[in-house]
Amino acid sequence: MNDSTDNAKNETILIVEDDRSLREGLALNLRLEGYDILTASDGVEGMRLAFESRPDLIVLDIMMPGLTGLDILEELREQGERVPVLILSARNTSPNKVEGLKLGADDYMTKPFDLPELIARIEVMLRRQRIEQAALPDLRFDDIVIQQSTRQVTIAGEAVDLSAKEYDILCLLAGSPGKVFTRGTILQRVWGWGYEGTERTIDNFVANLRKKFGDRQVIKTVPRLGYKFDNN
Repeated sequence: MNDSTDNAKNETILIVEDDRSLREGLALNLRLEGYDILTASDGVEGMRLAFESRPDLIVLDIMMPGLTGLDILEELREQGERVPVLILSARNTSPNKVEGLKLGADDYMTKPFDLPELIARIEVMLRRQRIEQAALPDLRFDDIVIQQSTRQVTIAGEAVDLSAKEYDILCLLAGSPGKVFTRGTILQRVWGWGYEGTERTIDNFVANLRKKFGDRQVIKTVPRLGYKFDNN
């Protein structure tokens, strides 16, 4: 589903739109701009891809079968996902726009729309996202450094080789030191909406993390509850 072009931007856009001709036309034009594209034709598939694929931006219709675009937007923001969202909707009244923006949309365009303007707005949102990501602070705990802008972890200056999911778990816990996260919460925040694995998955990943951290056992088990990051 993803295409590569000479002007590839290494950024992925998810288009959630039930109108096939609009979805495919928009996907084609954005691919020509150099973006990788994922598409979903209904809300359920859109929700799954939004959490599992972690796109850099989402173009989201409101009225769709299964789940509405507002359902997806609300769930993303409740789970702490900061991915930029541009609502593309036939609903053009002020209350509709206000509702979408209040739920956490970054921009709102109405159909029919001007394609060059849409592409320009997407470029602005992604540029802002890149700036914000580059400005993410390092998380430092004695000689442990978590570089959020590059997703790198070092201990005493030595790089720690972590898988994407191991890093996500570590960053989630270390982002709120001392806070207890249940296994269910970790599954939802790291694996995303609709994941069908068991909570035992978390235990396996935590065990691997602890091996890589050696005698620096910063991830503590809270009996009958879950895990927390504690450097004391």
